Amino acid sequence: MIEEQRSQWGSKLGFILAASGSAIGLGNIWRFPYTTGENGGAAFVLVYLICVVVIGIPVLIAELSLGRHTQRNPVGAIKTIVPKGAWKILGYLGVITGIVILSYYSIVAGWTIGYIVKTFTHTTSDFGQFIADPKSEFGYFIVFLGLTMLVVLGGVKEGIERWSKILMPLLFLILLGLILFAITLPGAEAGIKFYLSPDFSKITGKTILAALGQAFFSLSLGMGAMITYGSYIPKNTNLITSATTVALSDTLIAIMAGLVIFPALFAAGMSPAQGPGLVFNVLPQIFSQMPAGTIVGVFFFILLAIAALTSSISLLEVGVAWAVDELKLTRTKATLALGFAAFIIGIPSAMSQGYSSFFSNLHLLGKTGFLDIVDFLFGSFALTFGGLILSIFIGWKWGSAKASDEIMYGLDKNYKPVLKIWSFLIRFVCPVVIFFVLLNIFEIF
Repeated sequence: MIEEQRSQWGSKLGFILAASGSAIGLGNIWRFPYTTGENGGAAFVLVYLICVVVIGIPVLIAELSLGRHTQRNPVGAIKTIVPKGAWKILGYLGVITGIVILSYYSIVAGWTIGYIVKTFTHTTSDFGQFIADPKSEFGYFIVFLGLTMLVVLGGVKEGIERWSKILMPLLFLILLGLILFAITLPGAEAGIKFYLSPDFSKITGKTILAALGQAFFSLSLGMGAMITYGSYIPKNTNLITSATTVALSDTLIAIMAGLVIFPALFAAGMSPAQGPGLVFNVLPQIFSQMPAGTIVGVFFFILLAIAALTSSISLLEVGVAWAVDELKLTRTKATLALGFAAFIIGIPSAMSQGYSSFFSNLHLLGKTGFLDIVDFLFGSFALTFGGLILSIFIGWKWGSAKASDEIMYGLDKNYKPVLKIWSFLIRFVCPVVIFFVLLNIFEIF
């Protein structure tokens, strides 16, 4: 039986590093700083922290508990609880979402590898030209996707856990070094003040919804990654402390990234509200003006590449776990097949950065360009919708009482009050709040 043969994490630390790696991605180091800049700095950070505690951690605990209880991928987990009916579509949505996100995430992540080379060779002048060149675009796309597949091919212990134990401490050390450099730049104090001194007049409904969306997307919730990672957790692992550690690690890295970017921006006299172009358009200009800027720039893009890789591993692992569990494929066949599928699906996204006028100028749902359209459909809508239905499924269909029994396994009675709070949040608060995030995505609310 698969339950008896299923791989497990070698240690609690290994799981925490792997799950933190899944959560810590481009969203922390790329999306979080510019979203913070657009929403008023420290006030946004404060709201974001509250959202992580009230929404992020409860949904994370819920997904981990479902995975550990069933020892299955998202499809198998839901089928174990409800063998018949339409609920399993939710699991398939998670698998599909993971592969589609991987298809374009690997393109953006490939840019980070390209910029390691470009920064080192002082050729970062034209970002638009770089991404419109099919040779560099497809070349770095293939390199990054290949690295992701290599790690997943190694399996749970020897692949994902082993590399997480190397990559996550390295990411932290590089980030720490960049912070020490950035905060000592002339004029950095203004950036630190903007980032860490809250102006509560900046908090609006828009700020709260932006913080909710960022907290949800950042923790890899809604697509089954944490169900899959949860299925490899031994029964004696404390799910509450593990989930809290993962969420706080994810949040810490995001906040640390801001301590690199905002001091550097203000030191260079640039606006913090630069939007998505912040990392690839603005920061290379800043690095070029700094003493030792080439070294700093190279290490910054290595940091981005590592963060992207630890997340892309979990995107692929969701589909691989499904193929191994449900289709009875070997890990090697599943990884190669789904990696190839991600590449094929990613071709239009790679061509939509200026190389193909058709894919670059495609208009749908208020978005322009194939990559932006699939990011909206899968990176925003599908994740949020998946998270909403998952919270309803775990809180009501499986039932918070049964989920609580799984979470309480091996814990003492002191955790019972915590479980009561969790049960209330996952049943009544999380679905309502995630629903408003969903409305906000479509600009209805």
